[in-house]
Amino acid sequence: MTTPASGIRSASRRGGRRTVPFVLLTLGGLALFLGSVAVAVTLGPADISLVNVRDIVLNHLGITDIPVRVSEDAIVWQDRMPRTLVAAACGAGLGVCGAILQSLLRNPLADPFILGVSSGASTGAVVVGMLGLGGTALGLSGGAFIGALVAFAFVLLVGRYANGGVSAIVLAGVAGTQLFSALTSLVIFAFADSDETRGIMFWLLGSLEGMRWDDVLLTTAVALVGTVIAMGYMRSLDAFAFGEDIAASLGIHVARTRIILLTLTALLTAALVSVAGAIGFVGLVLPHAARLLFGQRHSRILPATAVLGAIFMVWVDAGSRVIFTPSPLPVGVGTAIVGVPVFVLLLIRRKATP
Repeated sequence: MTTPASGIRSASRRGGRRTVPFVLLTLGGLALFLGSVAVAVTLGPADISLVNVRDIVLNHLGITDIPVRVSEDAIVWQDRMPRTLVAAACGAGLGVCGAILQSLLRNPLADPFILGVSSGASTGAVVVGMLGLGGTALGLSGGAFIGALVAFAFVLLVGRYANGGVSAIVLAGVAGTQLFSALTSLVIFAFADSDETRGIMFWLLGSLEGMRWDDVLLTTAVALVGTVIAMGYMRSLDAFAFGEDIAASLGIHVARTRIILLTLTALLTAALVSVAGAIGFVGLVLPHAARLLFGQRHSRILPATAVLGAIFMVWVDAGSRVIFTPSPLPVGVGTAIVGVPVFVLLLIRRKATP
């Protein structure tokens, strides 16, 4: 007789037959990530060699004291390195959120923005930026974070008073997205100022301009903590992928686990969006790529998605700086341009895989 637990284990083995070994994933992913960051920092309007990047980084770490140009030092350490590392943290965090939601909601098209968090963040940023609520102490990032939490609370409230199930939460997320998108447009239309509108619209499309080391510390800490917490629920996510009934039969407290993981994804997304703006397709595409490469077990999917998301965002940001120089393309536009064809290829490959 086949039990739910044995079914999950057999499915995990089937999903892992052709997977890359975990040690290779860790070492190869780390090497590829570090190489991507190093090369990406050299790209931009000012040509800077890898050797100079190495010398500048070692100087700031206190390991060496090699003479370098002041202009190159400022470009690498104050501009390109912080924005590259923030891009990596956002890619890793949003990718993990997507992997969680796709399993938790059993929806292959789920991503962090299905909960309306991004739309709420946009509304919060616009309200602060155009109406001046909260003053300079709050800022766009603070307004975005508060707006994201309000949107998430709205989605949970609507979902609870519907039937509390997965479909209710998804539909509440769609409703919340439309509501807060409309509120954002209303505020812009009613209180439009050309300079403020330009800045906010650029931020809404995903902007990594002006990133500082404080932003690096915040986004990196958020992404790491979120990934570690998610790894603690990897067995529950394996069970949720087969449905709530099976998860409950394995002793998982379905309602409590769902609320915890939904809250985790909302807080993680809100923190990242408040810094970098709305960045789509990362949480949608990268979990699928991780499953194709490493199987169905979340002990592999979560770290693989984090690594792939970080590398993906590093190169999207680098491309946005180089291709559209001297005015960089908003990174959210870049992720959509790259993400759509990649997602189509993943779907085709998934169908062709026996």
